[in-house]
Formats: sequence, structure tokens, C-alpha cells
Amino acid sequence: MAAETTPGRPETVREDPSQEVPEPASIPGRERVRRDAAARDLAVEIFARKPADSLAEAAAVLGIRPADIVKSLVVKRPDDTFLFALIPGDRQISWPKLRAVLGVNRLSMPSAQVARQATGYERGTITPLGSTTAWPVFADSAMLGQRVAMGAGEHGFSLFVQADDLITALDATVLDISDPA
Repeated sequence: MAAETTPGRPETVREDPSQEVPEPASIPGRERVRRDAAARDLAVEIFARKPADSLAEAAAVLGIRPADIVKSLVVKRPDDTFLFALIPGDRQISWPKLRAVLGVNRLSMPSAQVARQATGYERGTITPLGSTTAWPVFADSAMLGQRVAMGAGEHGFSLFVQADDLITALDATVLDISDPA
């Protein structure tokens, strides 16, 4: 796209057929997260961090409690579609609760390869923000009122966001879908 500016007039944007628009998956994950957050008018802070081999180690690196890290879990439904379940780090997904909410008797966690195909992100970096497909989001009620950290689309980066703002921006369904770990 090319922009034209005339003094005293708003900028106009024209399609430039010689410019190829990149596919969402070809844009780096962190940039997809930034763009999606901006489009939703969601304030996020993305920070580089040292690699971590566990959630507890990631919390220590970030100087926060494990409960303040939200895991973005990709869940496969019986009809082969997906959803995101946002679960605080000190809790685990409650399969019976989530199945009851969805009215299904079977849910599963896809393989890392299938999760990447469904979201465009590798495990450990997954977030609903910038996902290549906008799957429905279910957020655990335990994250309400918190400032949380979560994957930022690339290894070595985390994002911080107000959970309530994230939930609103994603139009997430808030329910009790977890149990203590």
C-alpha cells in the first residue's frame, strides 16, 4: 500500500498491486501480537526475558508469582475445532468443568504440531493475540483483577497485560474452569 499526503488533507491509502501483503503466519509472532493488541486497543507490554525450562522458572525470571503467569492452552473439540483456555499458572485446567460448560464429553490437548497449525505459534509462546485463527477464548475466573504475564508469540519474550482488559478485548467467556495444581 502506498500513502499519499496532501497538506491540509488526511492521509489516503491506495492499494499497490506490486506490494505483496505478507500472510499472518509469515509475520514474526511478537509483531502479530503487537498488531492484534493495537487493533483491539489493548495495552500490552512485551519484554525480552531469559529462557526458562518451567513455569516456576519463568515466574522467577520475571519476578512474579507463578499464579501471575497465564497459560494459553489450545483445546481440541470433538468437531476438530479449537478453543483457547486461559489458566493461571498455579492452577490446572479442569476437564470436567470445561466439558460441562461446552456440553461435550470429550476434549483433548492437540500435539505441538497441531497446536502450531491451529494458532501459528509454538508451544511456550501461544497466545490468542495474533493467532492465525481467532478461536473462542475461555478465561478462568481466578485471573480476574490481576496483571498477568503470558506468551508473546516468540520464545524469549513475555507480555504483561491487565487480565480484565484482555478478557474484554478478546470477548472471552469467563468461568471457573480450573482446579488448584
